[in-house]
Amino acid sequence: MCFKGARMTKRMGRRDWRWQAFWWHVFFLLWNIIHGQTRYSIPEELERGSLVGNIAKDLNLGLSDIFHRNLRVASEVGKQYFSVDAGKGELVVNDRIDREALCGQRDSCVLPLQVVAENPLQLHRIEVEIRDVNDNAPTFLKSDHVIEIAESTVVGVHFLLEMAEDPDVGNNGLKTYTLSKDDCFTLRVKEIENGRKIPELVLSKSLDREKRAAHSLVLTAVDGGNPVKTGISKITIHVLDINDNVPQFEKSFYKIAVQENSANGSFVITTKATDIDEGLNGEIEYSYGVHTPASVLAIFHIDAVTGDIYLKQSLDFETQASYRIDISAKDKGLPKMEGHCTVQVDVLDVNDNAPEIVLTSKSTSVPEDSNSGTVVALLSIRDLDSGDNSKVSLQLPKGSPFSLKPSFSNNYAMITNGPLDRERVSEFKIEITATDAGSPPLSSTRIIPVSITDVNDNPPLFSQPSYNVYLKENGVPGSILYSVSASDLDSGENAKISYSILDSKVQDVSVSSYVYINSDNGSIYSMHSFDYEKLKVFQIQVQAKDQGSPSLSSNATVHVFIRDQNDNAPAVIYPSSAALGSLSHQRMPRSVKAGHLVTKVTAVDADSGHNAWISYRLAEATDASLFTVNQYTGEVRTKRAVSEQDDSSQRLLVEIKDDGEPAQSTTVTVSILLEDGLHEPILDLRHKLSEPSKKTGRITLYLILSLASVSVLSLVTFLILAVKCIRSSRNGSCCMRRSGCDDYKNPNRNLQIQLNTDGPIKYVEVLGGDMMSQSQSFRSCMSPMSEYSDFTLIKPSSTTDFREVISVLDASLPDSTWTFESQQVS
Repeated sequence: MCFKGARMTKRMGRRDWRWQAFWWHVFFLLWNIIHGQTRYSIPEELERGSLVGNIAKDLNLGLSDIFHRNLRVASEVGKQYFSVDAGKGELVVNDRIDREALCGQRDSCVLPLQVVAENPLQLHRIEVEIRDVNDNAPTFLKSDHVIEIAESTVVGVHFLLEMAEDPDVGNNGLKTYTLSKDDCFTLRVKEIENGRKIPELVLSKSLDREKRAAHSLVLTAVDGGNPVKTGISKITIHVLDINDNVPQFEKSFYKIAVQENSANGSFVITTKATDIDEGLNGEIEYSYGVHTPASVLAIFHIDAVTGDIYLKQSLDFETQASYRIDISAKDKGLPKMEGHCTVQVDVLDVNDNAPEIVLTSKSTSVPEDSNSGTVVALLSIRDLDSGDNSKVSLQLPKGSPFSLKPSFSNNYAMITNGPLDRERVSEFKIEITATDAGSPPLSSTRIIPVSITDVNDNPPLFSQPSYNVYLKENGVPGSILYSVSASDLDSGENAKISYSILDSKVQDVSVSSYVYINSDNGSIYSMHSFDYEKLKVFQIQVQAKDQGSPSLSSNATVHVFIRDQNDNAPAVIYPSSAALGSLSHQRMPRSVKAGHLVTKVTAVDADSGHNAWISYRLAEATDASLFTVNQYTGEVRTKRAVSEQDDSSQRLLVEIKDDGEPAQSTTVTVSILLEDGLHEPILDLRHKLSEPSKKTGRITLYLILSLASVSVLSLVTFLILAVKCIRSSRNGSCCMRRSGCDDYKNPNRNLQIQLNTDGPIKYVEVLGGDMMSQSQSFRSCMSPMSEYSDFTLIKPSSTTDFREVISVLDASLPDSTWTFESQQVS
């Protein structure tokens, strides 16, 4: 059976229109929080999973709302007897329900439930009525009851029997008693207040101890359930022949009210009984009835002589508001006779319980961008006292960004009333004070933590806008270059930062080919070893991006500077040992004088700075007194005139060393043959040109020869490139494509001739090809410290052997040799 608690019914004409308007106003105020009150009725002891009702249908909720809004049921009694089947939207039994344990002997047993839905928070109040079933049989406190009756007892005397207890209520409760058949006794059932039935044994026939000393009876308690349940108590009656008067109380029922804060030992009430017998048969002793519960025995004490009742322990109105005490008055005769009365003690409430703040909702968090009026938490107020002592008011601290909005019957919604900023305050501890209206008033506080959930409103920020990284060349591939760091004021996924490198070009190649970055910690690693001679500086654009939705990002620039290392040994240009084997053979007449230029060792170093400064020294010699090597120019000259005793074959080992740290060196071996009468046209020419009148002509001749050599070499280079392209096109990899050889149309691939100066070395470069892909250059080096300048070609555009061309040019210059060293840089 269901009904809507918010629906108001009334008879028209009994309330005026003003009363109607008031209730409709209240109805609409409560409608935002409570959409209705539903009531179900079920029997107790249902199996787990039994259907109570379709809560989704009754609350006008879809099945998807059950799952997405985290619909759940909260019970005010503490134990969770019900749950929601998310698949069907049904309210089902979650645990065994014992009506007697929940409601005792109350006629109505209703469990109030609160159905809480989140996103947005809503509270529905429902009630479940627990109907009693006949699951308890009547029971007696004692299974055996012994009664002593004097044989002189007159017919019609009543003997109070022990009452049976049945936890069930209504028709399922105790209905009546029956007694086994006996000629001397009958059963009389007496009904007292509240419908309670007390069995009484009635003596219907005079007893004769000499005929029958004991009677055995069976008292049966019968309830009104279907099927009927019973309980029995065996009664044994011993017939005595003395003391035939029963003590009688002045009242059969006493009633008294006691405040719950009464001190231990306080007087409660006096019970008084009299017995008309004399002597021991008239002396009365007071005690509790045989079926007095343990709760009464623990709290009250009765004086056995006077019948006064005192408090043994403090009372608690909230635990039990009323006590019923059965008092027995027994005389000391033989047999003992006893009378009975009932004392009802009502406990008066005092304000001894502070209000309790109960948090109804599960979640106490709110996004920082929530609008004012957003429900943060649902709470209710409970005070175990009654009357004014249970009326409670709530108060929040001043300046709090939250406020309380009342809903119904001591239920409140805590809502926001201002802007929130998680980065400024990430969690509030709201202290709510509840004060009742008692005298004196009692109060309690509860701190409700409210977490402000993060919204992605802060981009990641690098520790600095740009970074300078200095890296030595020839590092190990995969080694770390630098670690950038960014921070985000947000939290969770909004503060989880991933790093990436924005695409850019370094020498027309994507920067991702040079480096990569660890997306988790911002560490930048090299993809390969860097060569200072090819790349000196480049930039990396690093982006830090959070995981928020939508995500935010920021950028920083990393400048990478490559530092030169002494990783190139000096390369010998002349004399070239490739064409003549391991030795360079020179001829020299014996007639030369001291200071004669025998030959010149020329070398270059691909490094820069101090790492490229080259020095020459004579490491070994057949006769070290005959030759000397200039430290700076590499010129090999005679130190003295050749004598007849000098060997005709002289061997020199020249070491060429750079100025790096550690220094690198190479050696070249020069073999000199001393000959008699060697015709030296070049020396004659030198002698003639050394005359002052022909000095200008000699310089002009050298310049003409140099320009002619560059022109011939450029022509040969073009021819070789053309041949190489034609051959490669057959293999499908020629730079000269069928599309018209776009590479040759690129002006960057044209030959360039330029004069450069590198310290003491003057050289002419003939450049060809794309400088960003494969480096090709022809360099003419002329040392200003040499008496005769050398014109040397290095670093050609391919590995084609030009030695035939060089051999032609070798004879054109005095005391100098043309060499060709091939190098291709990828």
